[in-house]
Amino acid sequence: MKQLALDLPRSPANREGIESRKNGARDNGKQNKLRPEDMAAHDWYRFVLSFPPHLVRTYIERFKLNSSHCVLDPFCGTGTTLVECKKQGIASVGIEPNPMACFATQVKVDWDVDPDGLLTHARRVASIASGILSSDSTRLDTDVQGPSGAPDSQLRTLTADRFKLLLKESISPLPLHKTLVLLEVLGKKDNTNEVFRGHELVALAKALVFEISNLRFGPEVGVKAPKTDSPVIQKWFEGVESIADDLRILGRQAGNIEARVYRADSRTLSDTLEPRSVDAVITSPPYPNEKDYTRTTRLESVLLGFIESKADLQVLKRNLVRSNTRSVYKADRDDIFISANPEIQAIAKLIEEKRIELGKTSGFERLYGRLTKLYFGGMARHLADLRGILRPGAQLAYVVGDQASYLRVLIRTGRLLGQIAESLGYEVVTIDLFRTRISTVTGCALREEVLILRWPGPARK
Repeated sequence: MKQLALDLPRSPANREGIESRKNGARDNGKQNKLRPEDMAAHDWYRFVLSFPPHLVRTYIERFKLNSSHCVLDPFCGTGTTLVECKKQGIASVGIEPNPMACFATQVKVDWDVDPDGLLTHARRVASIASGILSSDSTRLDTDVQGPSGAPDSQLRTLTADRFKLLLKESISPLPLHKTLVLLEVLGKKDNTNEVFRGHELVALAKALVFEISNLRFGPEVGVKAPKTDSPVIQKWFEGVESIADDLRILGRQAGNIEARVYRADSRTLSDTLEPRSVDAVITSPPYPNEKDYTRTTRLESVLLGFIESKADLQVLKRNLVRSNTRSVYKADRDDIFISANPEIQAIAKLIEEKRIELGKTSGFERLYGRLTKLYFGGMARHLADLRGILRPGAQLAYVVGDQASYLRVLIRTGRLLGQIAESLGYEVVTIDLFRTRISTVTGCALREEVLILRWPGPARK
Protein backbone atom coordinates (compact mmCIF):
# COMPACT_ATOMS: atom_id res chain seq x y z
CA MET A 1 0.00 0.00 0.00
CA LYS A 2 1.32 3.46 -0.85
CA GLN A 3 2.07 5.95 1.90
CA LEU A 4 -1.25 7.46 3.01
CA ALA A 5 -0.37 9.65 5.98
CA LEU A 6 3.04 10.84 7.02
CA ASP A 7 4.34 10.68 10.56
CA LEU A 8 5.98 14.06 11.09
CA PRO A 9 9.50 14.09 12.60
CA ARG A 10 9.72 14.43 16.35
CA SER A 11 12.63 16.87 16.17
CA PRO A 12 14.03 19.09 13.39
CA ALA A 13 16.82 17.44 11.47
CA ASN A 14 18.15 20.78 10.36
CA ARG A 15 17.61 23.90 12.47
CA GLU A 16 18.49 26.20 9.59
CA GLY A 17 15.86 24.51 7.43
CA ILE A 18 13.24 24.83 10.16
CA GLU A 19 13.98 28.53 10.62
CA SER A 20 13.74 29.05 6.88
CA ARG A 21 10.33 27.40 6.82
CA LYS A 22 9.20 29.50 9.78
CA ASN A 23 10.28 32.71 8.10
CA GLY A 24 8.51 31.68 4.91
CA ALA A 25 5.36 30.85 6.87
CA ARG A 26 5.47 34.27 8.54
CA ASP A 27 5.66 35.93 5.14
CA ASN A 28 2.80 33.77 3.89
CA GLY A 29 0.88 34.63 7.05
CA LYS A 30 0.63 38.21 5.82
CA GLN A 31 -1.63 36.90 3.06
CA ASN A 32 -4.26 36.09 5.69
CA LYS A 33 -4.31 39.60 7.19
CA LEU A 34 -7.13 42.07 6.73
CA ARG A 35 -5.81 44.85 4.50
CA PRO A 36 -6.53 48.50 5.43
CA GLU A 37 -8.58 49.07 2.30
CA ASP A 38 -10.82 46.11 3.25
CA MET A 39 -11.71 47.24 6.78
CA ALA A 40 -15.18 48.64 5.99
CA ALA A 41 -17.87 46.19 7.18
CA HIS A 42 -15.37 43.29 7.31
CA ASP A 43 -13.83 44.67 10.51
CA TRP A 44 -17.10 45.26 12.36
CA TYR A 45 -16.75 41.78 13.87
CA ARG A 46 -14.85 38.79 12.54
CA PHE A 47 -13.28 35.52 13.60
CA VAL A 48 -9.60 35.83 14.39
CA LEU A 49 -8.88 33.02 11.90
CA SER A 50 -11.19 34.28 9.15
CA PHE A 51 -9.89 34.04 5.60
CA PRO A 52 -9.25 37.42 3.98
CA PRO A 53 -11.49 39.43 1.62
CA HIS A 54 -8.78 39.72 -1.03
CA LEU A 55 -8.84 35.94 -1.43
CA VAL A 56 -12.58 36.11 -2.12
CA ARG A 57 -11.91 38.78 -4.76
CA THR A 58 -9.32 36.55 -6.38
CA TYR A 59 -11.90 33.84 -7.04
CA ILE A 60 -14.67 36.26 -7.98
CA GLU A 61 -12.35 37.46 -10.74
CA ARG A 62 -11.11 33.98 -11.65
CA PHE A 63 -14.65 32.60 -11.90
CA LYS A 64 -15.72 35.71 -13.89
CA LEU A 65 -18.65 36.36 -11.57
CA ASN A 66 -20.92 39.35 -12.02
CA SER A 67 -24.32 40.76 -11.07
CA SER A 68 -26.12 37.97 -12.93
CA HIS A 69 -24.69 35.30 -10.58
CA CYS A 70 -25.33 34.10 -7.04
CA VAL A 71 -22.50 33.00 -4.73
CA LEU A 72 -22.98 30.61 -1.81
CA ASP A 73 -20.85 30.39 1.32
CA PRO A 74 -22.10 27.26 3.11
CA PHE A 75 -19.72 27.84 6.06
CA CYS A 76 -20.10 31.60 6.12
CA GLY A 77 -18.81 32.31 9.63
CA THR A 78 -18.78 36.07 10.09
CA GLY A 79 -19.59 36.80 6.46
CA THR A 80 -16.34 37.50 4.62
CA THR A 81 -17.64 36.08 1.32
CA LEU A 82 -21.05 37.74 1.59
CA VAL A 83 -19.67 41.17 2.49
CA GLU A 84 -17.13 41.05 -0.33
CA CYS A 85 -19.73 39.88 -2.85
CA LYS A 86 -21.99 42.76 -1.88
CA LYS A 87 -19.09 45.18 -2.33
CA GLN A 88 -18.57 43.71 -5.80
CA GLY A 89 -22.28 43.93 -6.72
CA ILE A 90 -22.92 40.17 -6.66
CA ALA A 91 -25.86 38.44 -4.95
CA SER A 92 -24.92 35.96 -2.24
CA VAL A 93 -26.32 33.57 0.32
CA GLY A 94 -24.72 32.23 3.50
CA ILE A 95 -25.32 29.23 5.77
CA GLU A 96 -24.06 29.35 9.36
CA PRO A 97 -25.25 27.31 12.40
CA ASN A 98 -23.48 29.49 15.01
CA PRO A 99 -26.16 32.01 16.11
CA MET A 100 -23.67 34.75 17.06
CA ALA A 101 -21.81 34.48 13.76
CA CYS A 102 -25.04 34.26 11.79
CA PHE A 103 -26.36 37.40 13.49
CA ALA A 104 -23.10 39.27 12.89
CA THR A 105 -23.19 38.39 9.19
CA GLN A 106 -26.78 39.58 8.88
CA VAL A 107 -25.74 42.91 10.37
CA LYS A 108 -22.56 43.21 8.28
CA VAL A 109 -24.53 43.03 5.02
CA ASP A 110 -27.16 45.54 6.22
CA TRP A 111 -25.99 48.91 4.89
CA ASP A 112 -29.37 50.65 4.82
CA VAL A 113 -29.04 52.10 8.33
CA ASP A 114 -28.80 55.89 8.71
CA PRO A 115 -25.34 56.55 10.23
CA ASP A 116 -26.34 59.84 11.86
CA GLY A 117 -29.42 58.25 13.39
CA LEU A 118 -27.26 55.39 14.65
CA LEU A 119 -24.85 57.77 16.36
CA THR A 120 -27.65 59.83 17.88
CA HIS A 121 -29.25 56.73 19.32
CA ALA A 122 -25.93 55.35 20.58
CA ARG A 123 -25.15 58.64 22.32
CA ARG A 124 -28.49 58.46 24.11
CA VAL A 125 -27.83 54.87 25.18
CA ALA A 126 -24.33 55.78 26.38
CA SER A 127 -25.70 58.71 28.36
CA ILE A 128 -28.34 56.60 30.06
CA ALA A 129 -25.94 53.77 30.85
CA SER A 130 -23.31 56.18 32.17
CA GLY A 131 -25.96 57.85 34.31
CA ILE A 132 -26.96 54.53 35.84
CA LEU A 133 -23.36 53.69 36.64
CA SER A 134 -22.41 57.13 37.94
CA SER A 135 -25.47 57.39 40.20
CA ASP A 136 -24.93 53.89 41.55
CA SER A 137 -24.02 54.08 45.20
CA THR A 138 -21.18 51.63 44.59
CA ARG A 139 -19.48 54.19 42.27
CA LEU A 140 -18.41 51.61 39.73
CA ASP A 141 -18.00 53.49 36.46
CA THR A 142 -14.33 54.35 35.93
CA ASP A 143 -15.34 55.89 32.61
CA VAL A 144 -16.93 58.64 34.73
CA GLN A 145 -15.78 58.33 38.35
CA GLY A 146 -12.40 56.60 38.53
CA PRO A 147 -11.42 53.26 40.15
CA SER A 148 -13.69 51.69 42.69
CA GLY A 149 -13.09 49.21 45.47
CA ALA A 150 -16.64 47.89 45.59
CA PRO A 151 -16.91 44.22 46.60
CA ASP A 152 -17.93 41.76 43.93
CA SER A 153 -21.20 41.02 45.72
CA GLN A 154 -22.43 44.46 44.71
CA LEU A 155 -21.81 43.87 41.00
CA ARG A 156 -24.30 42.63 38.45
CA THR A 157 -23.42 39.24 37.06
CA LEU A 158 -24.84 36.29 35.13
CA THR A 159 -26.86 33.44 36.56
CA ALA A 160 -24.73 30.54 37.74
CA ASP A 161 -25.72 28.34 34.79
CA ARG A 162 -24.87 30.99 32.20
CA PHE A 163 -21.64 31.92 33.96
CA LYS A 164 -20.47 28.30 33.79
CA LEU A 165 -20.68 28.45 30.00
CA LEU A 166 -17.89 31.04 29.86
CA LEU A 167 -14.19 30.30 29.77
CA LYS A 168 -12.91 30.71 33.31
CA GLU A 169 -11.81 34.31 34.01
CA SER A 170 -12.60 35.36 30.43
CA ILE A 171 -14.10 38.60 31.78
CA SER A 172 -13.48 40.31 35.12
CA PRO A 173 -16.31 41.23 37.52
CA LEU A 174 -16.30 45.01 37.03
CA PRO A 175 -16.20 44.99 33.19
CA LEU A 176 -18.94 42.34 33.26
CA HIS A 177 -21.06 44.55 35.52
CA LYS A 178 -20.69 47.50 33.16
CA THR A 179 -21.47 45.36 30.13
CA LEU A 180 -24.66 44.08 31.72
CA VAL A 181 -25.76 47.62 32.53
CA LEU A 182 -25.17 48.63 28.90
CA LEU A 183 -27.07 45.57 27.65
CA GLU A 184 -29.95 46.39 29.98
CA VAL A 185 -30.24 49.86 28.47
CA LEU A 186 -29.97 48.49 24.93
CA GLY A 187 -32.74 46.03 25.74
CA LYS A 188 -35.23 48.51 27.18
CA LYS A 189 -38.12 49.17 24.81
CA ASP A 190 -38.13 52.87 25.67
CA ASN A 191 -34.50 53.26 24.69
CA THR A 192 -34.03 50.75 21.89
CA ASN A 193 -34.67 51.50 18.27
CA GLU A 194 -34.75 48.14 16.48
CA VAL A 195 -33.32 49.75 13.35
CA PHE A 196 -30.03 50.37 15.17
CA ARG A 197 -29.94 47.56 17.71
CA GLY A 198 -28.17 45.00 15.52
CA HIS A 199 -25.29 47.32 14.66
CA GLU A 200 -24.98 48.42 18.29
CA LEU A 201 -24.82 44.80 19.50
CA VAL A 202 -22.21 43.86 16.90
CA ALA A 203 -20.10 46.82 18.07
CA LEU A 204 -20.42 45.51 21.62
CA ALA A 205 -19.49 41.97 20.57
CA LYS A 206 -16.27 43.21 19.00
CA ALA A 207 -15.45 45.41 22.00
CA LEU A 208 -16.06 42.47 24.33
CA VAL A 209 -13.59 40.26 22.49
CA PHE A 210 -10.77 42.73 21.90
CA GLU A 211 -11.12 45.46 24.53
CA ILE A 212 -13.30 44.52 27.48
CA SER A 213 -12.51 40.85 28.15
CA ASN A 214 -9.39 38.97 29.18
CA LEU A 215 -9.38 36.81 26.05
CA ARG A 216 -6.30 36.10 23.99
CA PHE A 217 -6.10 34.27 20.69
CA GLY A 218 -3.46 31.84 19.46
CA PRO A 219 -4.02 28.36 18.09
CA GLU A 220 -6.97 28.24 20.52
CA VAL A 221 -8.78 30.92 22.47
CA GLY A 222 -7.40 31.41 25.97
CA VAL A 223 -7.25 33.87 28.86
CA LYS A 224 -4.55 36.42 29.67
CA ALA A 225 -3.89 38.33 32.90
CA PRO A 226 -7.24 39.62 34.21
CA LYS A 227 -8.13 43.29 33.82
CA THR A 228 -9.47 44.90 36.95
CA ASP A 229 -11.47 47.35 34.87
CA SER A 230 -12.25 48.49 31.33
CA PRO A 231 -13.89 51.63 29.83
CA VAL A 232 -16.79 49.59 28.50
CA ILE A 233 -19.07 52.37 27.31
CA GLN A 234 -16.24 54.26 25.63
CA LYS A 235 -14.97 51.22 23.74
CA TRP A 236 -18.49 50.27 22.66
CA PHE A 237 -19.23 53.76 21.41
CA GLU A 238 -15.94 53.89 19.48
CA GLY A 239 -17.07 50.72 17.69
CA VAL A 240 -20.43 52.29 16.84
CA GLU A 241 -18.63 55.37 15.49
CA SER A 242 -16.49 53.16 13.25
CA ILE A 243 -19.58 51.39 11.89
CA ALA A 244 -21.29 54.73 11.25
CA ASP A 245 -18.24 55.99 9.34
CA ASP A 246 -18.33 52.88 7.13
CA LEU A 247 -22.08 53.18 6.53
CA ARG A 248 -21.62 56.66 5.08
CA ILE A 249 -19.59 55.06 2.29
CA LEU A 250 -21.20 51.63 2.01
CA GLY A 251 -24.75 52.93 2.00
CA ARG A 252 -24.12 54.75 -1.26
CA GLN A 253 -23.06 51.57 -3.04
CA ALA A 254 -25.51 49.07 -1.53
CA GLY A 255 -28.03 49.25 -4.35
CA ASN A 256 -30.38 46.27 -4.43
CA ILE A 257 -27.68 43.61 -4.03
CA GLU A 258 -29.22 40.68 -2.19
CA ALA A 259 -27.29 39.01 0.63
CA ARG A 260 -29.29 36.35 2.52
CA VAL A 261 -28.09 34.57 5.64
CA TYR A 262 -29.65 31.45 7.13
CA ARG A 263 -28.95 29.74 10.42
CA ALA A 264 -28.77 26.16 9.21
CA ASP A 265 -26.63 23.03 8.83
CA SER A 266 -24.30 22.94 5.80
CA ARG A 267 -24.88 19.19 5.48
CA THR A 268 -28.58 19.67 4.71
CA LEU A 269 -28.59 22.64 2.34
CA SER A 270 -31.58 21.37 0.37
CA ASP A 271 -33.77 22.00 3.42
CA THR A 272 -33.08 25.73 3.05
CA LEU A 273 -32.01 26.66 -0.49
CA GLU A 274 -33.76 26.42 -3.85
CA PRO A 275 -32.64 23.80 -6.38
CA ARG A 276 -30.19 25.02 -9.02
CA SER A 277 -29.97 28.49 -7.52
CA VAL A 278 -26.20 28.88 -7.05
CA ASP A 279 -23.52 29.69 -9.64
CA ALA A 280 -20.43 29.55 -7.42
CA VAL A 281 -19.21 28.61 -3.95
CA ILE A 282 -16.43 30.46 -2.12
CA THR A 283 -15.95 29.17 1.41
CA SER A 284 -13.65 27.96 4.15
CA PRO A 285 -15.04 24.99 6.10
CA PRO A 286 -13.66 24.01 9.50
CA TYR A 287 -10.43 22.02 9.44
CA PRO A 288 -10.01 18.59 11.10
CA ASN A 289 -8.21 19.72 14.25
CA GLU A 290 -8.83 20.27 17.95
CA LYS A 291 -10.09 23.85 17.69
CA ASP A 292 -13.51 24.16 19.28
CA TYR A 293 -14.95 26.95 17.17
CA THR A 294 -17.81 27.49 19.64
CA ARG A 295 -15.27 28.61 22.26
CA THR A 296 -14.05 31.38 19.96
CA THR A 297 -17.43 33.14 20.20
CA ARG A 298 -18.52 31.88 23.62
CA LEU A 299 -18.23 35.12 25.60
CA GLU A 300 -20.27 37.31 23.26
CA SER A 301 -22.70 34.46 22.51
CA VAL A 302 -23.57 34.10 26.19
CA LEU A 303 -23.64 37.80 27.08
CA LEU A 304 -25.76 38.77 24.08
CA GLY A 305 -28.18 35.92 24.80
CA PHE A 306 -27.54 33.61 21.83
CA ILE A 307 -26.48 30.76 24.14
CA GLU A 308 -28.18 30.58 27.51
CA SER A 309 -27.74 26.95 28.53
CA LYS A 310 -25.80 23.76 27.89
CA ALA A 311 -28.77 22.59 25.85
CA ASP A 312 -28.37 25.59 23.53
CA LEU A 313 -24.69 24.78 23.14
CA GLN A 314 -25.45 21.15 22.31
CA VAL A 315 -27.97 22.17 19.65
CA LEU A 316 -25.29 24.35 18.07
CA LYS A 317 -22.64 21.63 18.13
CA ARG A 318 -24.95 18.99 16.66
CA ASN A 319 -25.44 21.21 13.60
CA LEU A 320 -21.71 21.47 12.93
CA VAL A 321 -19.46 19.33 10.76
CA ARG A 322 -17.48 17.37 13.34
CA SER A 323 -14.01 18.93 13.44
CA ASN A 324 -12.95 18.53 17.08
CA THR A 325 -13.51 15.91 19.75
CA ARG A 326 -15.65 18.22 21.93
CA SER A 327 -18.39 18.09 19.29
CA VAL A 328 -18.56 14.30 18.86
CA TYR A 329 -21.68 12.46 20.04
CA LYS A 330 -22.39 8.73 20.33
CA ALA A 331 -25.21 8.92 17.80
CA ASP A 332 -23.03 10.49 15.08
CA ARG A 333 -23.07 8.47 11.86
CA ASP A 334 -21.48 10.73 9.25
CA ASP A 335 -18.56 8.29 8.98
CA ILE A 336 -20.71 5.96 6.85
CA PHE A 337 -20.47 8.44 3.98
CA ILE A 338 -16.74 7.75 3.55
CA SER A 339 -16.73 4.05 4.49
CA ALA A 340 -15.59 3.17 0.96
CA ASN A 341 -12.65 5.62 0.93
CA PRO A 342 -9.53 3.52 1.64
CA GLU A 343 -7.19 6.45 2.29
CA ILE A 344 -9.34 8.04 4.97
CA GLN A 345 -9.91 4.65 6.58
CA ALA A 346 -6.15 4.05 6.59
CA ILE A 347 -5.43 7.44 8.17
CA ALA A 348 -7.96 6.81 10.94
CA LYS A 349 -6.42 3.38 11.54
CA LEU A 350 -2.92 4.85 11.68
CA ILE A 351 -4.03 7.45 14.24
CA GLU A 352 -5.58 4.76 16.42
CA GLU A 353 -2.52 2.50 16.15
CA LYS A 354 -0.27 5.37 17.14
CA ARG A 355 -2.51 6.23 20.08
CA ILE A 356 -2.18 2.69 21.37
CA GLU A 357 1.58 2.67 20.73
CA LEU A 358 2.03 5.92 22.71
CA GLY A 359 -0.26 4.82 25.52
CA LYS A 360 -2.64 7.74 25.06
CA THR A 361 -5.82 6.88 26.96
CA SER A 362 -7.80 10.07 27.55
CA GLY A 363 -11.38 10.18 26.32
CA PHE A 364 -10.54 12.84 23.73
CA GLU A 365 -7.50 10.95 22.39
CA ARG A 366 -9.60 7.81 21.97
CA LEU A 367 -11.83 9.80 19.62
CA TYR A 368 -9.12 11.02 17.23
CA GLY A 369 -9.50 8.22 14.70
CA ARG A 370 -13.28 8.30 14.76
CA LEU A 371 -13.36 12.09 14.49
CA THR A 372 -11.22 11.97 11.35
CA LYS A 373 -13.83 9.77 9.68
CA LEU A 374 -16.72 11.86 10.99
CA TYR A 375 -15.14 15.04 9.64
CA PHE A 376 -14.66 13.75 6.10
CA GLY A 377 -18.03 11.99 6.25
CA GLY A 378 -19.70 15.28 7.19
CA MET A 379 -17.97 17.03 4.32
CA ALA A 380 -19.09 14.24 1.99
CA ARG A 381 -22.69 14.77 3.15
CA HIS A 382 -22.30 18.47 2.48
CA LEU A 383 -20.88 17.98 -1.02
CA ALA A 384 -23.52 15.39 -1.88
CA ASP A 385 -26.44 17.58 -0.82
CA LEU A 386 -24.89 20.65 -2.45
CA ARG A 387 -25.19 19.08 -5.92
CA GLY A 388 -28.90 19.80 -6.15
CA ILE A 389 -28.38 23.46 -5.27
CA LEU A 390 -25.76 24.11 -7.96
CA ARG A 391 -26.41 25.16 -11.51
CA PRO A 392 -24.55 23.16 -14.19
CA GLY A 393 -21.08 24.56 -14.67
CA ALA A 394 -20.92 25.99 -11.13
CA GLN A 395 -17.40 26.72 -9.86
CA LEU A 396 -16.33 26.12 -6.28
CA ALA A 397 -13.40 27.28 -4.10
CA TYR A 398 -12.78 25.61 -0.71
CA VAL A 399 -10.05 27.10 1.50
CA VAL A 400 -8.70 24.19 3.54
CA GLY A 401 -5.54 23.30 5.40
CA ASP A 402 -3.37 20.27 6.02
CA GLN A 403 -3.46 19.20 9.66
CA ALA A 404 -1.27 17.29 12.10
CA SER A 405 -3.22 17.73 15.32
CA TYR A 406 -3.86 14.06 15.91
CA LEU A 407 -0.67 12.51 17.27
CA ARG A 408 1.40 14.18 14.52
CA VAL A 409 -0.22 12.19 11.73
CA LEU A 410 -0.41 14.36 8.62
CA ILE A 411 -3.87 14.82 7.09
CA ARG A 412 -3.82 16.31 3.59
CA THR A 413 -7.26 17.85 3.78
CA GLY A 414 -7.46 19.37 0.30
CA ARG A 415 -6.41 16.21 -1.48
CA LEU A 416 -8.82 14.04 0.48
CA LEU A 417 -11.75 16.41 -0.09
CA GLY A 418 -10.86 16.35 -3.78
CA GLN A 419 -11.13 12.55 -3.77
CA ILE A 420 -14.53 12.74 -2.11
CA ALA A 421 -15.72 15.40 -4.56
CA GLU A 422 -14.63 13.31 -7.57
CA SER A 423 -16.51 10.30 -6.22
CA LEU A 424 -19.64 12.48 -6.11
CA GLY A 425 -19.36 13.66 -9.71
CA TYR A 426 -17.45 16.91 -9.30
CA GLU A 427 -14.42 17.76 -11.42
CA VAL A 428 -11.26 18.67 -9.53
CA VAL A 429 -9.84 21.60 -11.48
CA THR A 430 -6.76 22.29 -9.36
CA ILE A 431 -5.49 22.77 -5.82
CA ASP A 432 -3.92 26.22 -5.35
CA LEU A 433 -1.41 26.96 -2.59
CA PHE A 434 -2.75 29.91 -0.59
CA ARG A 435 -0.05 30.06 2.08
CA THR A 436 2.00 27.97 4.47
CA ARG A 437 1.74 28.15 8.23
CA ILE A 438 3.66 26.70 11.15
CA SER A 439 1.98 23.88 13.05
CA THR A 440 1.98 24.58 16.78
CA VAL A 441 2.03 20.81 17.35
CA THR A 442 5.00 19.90 15.18
CA GLY A 443 6.82 23.14 14.36
CA CYS A 444 6.63 22.19 10.69
CA ALA A 445 5.17 24.17 7.82
CA LEU A 446 1.76 23.01 6.67
CA ARG A 447 0.01 23.91 3.42
CA GLU A 448 -3.16 25.97 3.35
CA GLU A 449 -4.79 25.44 -0.01
CA VAL A 450 -7.77 26.34 -2.15
CA LEU A 451 -9.46 23.30 -3.67
CA ILE A 452 -11.08 24.31 -6.96
CA LEU A 453 -14.01 22.20 -8.15
CA ARG A 454 -16.49 22.35 -10.98
CA TRP A 455 -19.99 20.86 -11.00
CA PRO A 456 -20.75 19.70 -14.54
CA GLY A 457 -24.35 18.91 -13.69
CA PRO A 458 -26.14 15.59 -13.31
CA ALA A 459 -25.08 12.86 -15.69
CA ARG A 460 -27.36 12.39 -18.68
CA LYS A 461 -29.30 9.15 -18.81
